[in-house]
Amino acid sequence: IEVNPDSIYKPIERPEKRVRKLKIPRRLEESLPYATKPKVLKEQRKDGYLKKRAVVLESAERKKLTFMQALNTIRKEKVAIRKSKKEERREEKMKQQAKIDQAKMEAHMVNKKRQYREAGKREQSRQKKLKTS
Repeated sequence: IEVNPDSIYKPIERPEKRVRKLKIPRRLEESLPYATKPKVLKEQRKDGYLKKRAVVLESAERKKLTFMQALNTIRKEKVAIRKSKKEERREEKMKQQAKIDQAKMEAHMVNKKRQYREAGKREQSRQKKLKTS
């Protein structure tokens, strides 16, 4: 079987699209309300004063910090336990709801079956009456 060279899949090479920044004319920008004006922030240097400085804590501050960290750790553990218990309760509730839904569906099917049987009997009796008359 000959293979048509046009039928062979080839990788598609697309040039990268460059999106230019939106330039708003100065006059238009001045007339815009503050909320829609473009906010231009000056680029900050990577190593600012606050990032470079060393923070030395006093002993009382250090004790407070460790105490706060311990409290936060305990709180996070409690939240995690509460979340896992809530998830377990939710799963249990879903199982119970599934059982209830299954029972409702079975009852509905039994009811439908009874209705169809009665409708069939009524139809049969109606057909008999039509034949005899």
